[in-house]
Amino acid sequence: MLGVLGVNPELNIRLREKMVLVEKRVDKKLEDLREICRENIILNTCNRTEVYFVYDEEETKDEILKILGWEDFKDYAFFYKDEKAAKHLFEVACGFDSLILGEEQILGQVKRSLERGRNLKSAGPVLNRLFLQAITCGKEFRTKAKLYEVPVSVASIVSKEIEKRGKKRILILGYGEIGRLCAKYLCSKHSLEKVYIAVRDLCKGENLGPKVLFVEFSFWRDYLKEVEVLISCTSSPHIVVKKEDVEGKKLLIFDLAVPRDVEEGALGVEGHYNIDEVSRMNEENLEERRTLMENNRAVLEKHVKEFTEWYRLREITPLIENIKNFAERVYKPRFERFKNKYRIDDVRTAELLFKSTADAFAENAIRVLKEEFLEGRGEECMRLIAKIFPG
Repeated sequence: MLGVLGVNPELNIRLREKMVLVEKRVDKKLEDLREICRENIILNTCNRTEVYFVYDEEETKDEILKILGWEDFKDYAFFYKDEKAAKHLFEVACGFDSLILGEEQILGQVKRSLERGRNLKSAGPVLNRLFLQAITCGKEFRTKAKLYEVPVSVASIVSKEIEKRGKKRILILGYGEIGRLCAKYLCSKHSLEKVYIAVRDLCKGENLGPKVLFVEFSFWRDYLKEVEVLISCTSSPHIVVKKEDVEGKKLLIFDLAVPRDVEEGALGVEGHYNIDEVSRMNEENLEERRTLMENNRAVLEKHVKEFTEWYRLREITPLIENIKNFAERVYKPRFERFKNKYRIDDVRTAELLFKSTADAFAENAIRVLKEEFLEGRGEECMRLIAKIFPG
């Protein structure tokens, strides 16, 4: 069976941050999960934690909760299986299940999750097929829906809000995926004067132009007096910005991390927004995206149907192979007798005629078998096919 166990991204951030997997521990979790699942992939982002797995026993779900440390939060986790699990991943890849509807980053995160599963050998044939088709679906969906015409992401929303408020000097804590996107959007604004980016390793700094300066993370507090906006998006499991760090300072704060970087109740600021509050900004663009996405939902449904049919038909794969082998066994001896009895000039063409005739019957039998199986009448059909095409 195929399953997915995860945290609802619409859950209150106070609960979500307690169920987050620290990125550096994901590989160990994948190894632990291999002991109880035939296949598994973890999709772990700043705002999403989901485990996709192939399993045999119903008790597997409870064992996964233990490995993830979610026993006390099981009422806040969702669990889907088989077709519903597959459909969920396709919706994720298309952006239907994101706080920022249709956001672009999730598709890259799905790709990286598959690569990690392959590298650790936790992804097998089912999850390989599922994730590859989800990636294909996400690409086709975005192209057909033309989502690129209505760009919406956490980074773009924050950038627009900063521009709208006329802020010119910014400090970014962290230079992961969100930090890079924030820097990219901000650097495109001509009105900005300075962007400081605090990183733990200065070697990771890039040349983003004269307005950008990379600084050592341990000294970030020294730059608070220079800026009007603080964007925090680290991967730290603990609070980074405490109340006393910002108290009395006229700052606009965006906390884009999960778990949160900024201590709750930080005072003396011009505004303090967490990732949930940011996601609710810019409603006009979100409504336009919602319409585009719903009008192109057929793309998603097509890919769900293709994967579901493949997944269900795996059960009859041995019988399909047997039908093909039977056709081979039928035509070869008959062709040999024909060849030995009659003098023919074009042996190759004659053999192709024998083979194509046998293959035509086999292909028709396979087509009928698949149709009957998908319509729920497979058991009787399999019995008859097995008699007609014995092993």
